[in-house]
Amino acid sequence: MSKSREKFATQVDPDNLSAVRKLADKEGRQLQALVDEALADLIDKHNNARPRPHVMAAYLASHEYGALYKKLTE
Repeated sequence: MSKSREKFATQVDPDNLSAVRKLADKEGRQLQALVDEALADLIDKHNNARPRPHVMAAYLASHEYGALYKKLTE
């Protein structure tokens, strides 16, 4: 059973559109298939967002000063 589709209009950077069209042609896929894949990837990326490794490392390193932070809040 095929999923229903909904049309929408938008504007994109011409270079990006050209690159996606070339990719679709190279892979023998329809442009809409690549747009669907890109949207699904974007949604997944935002739903499963994780901090960048260097940010997490800085956060974990800051735990060394936990007692000081607690004192400063008192």
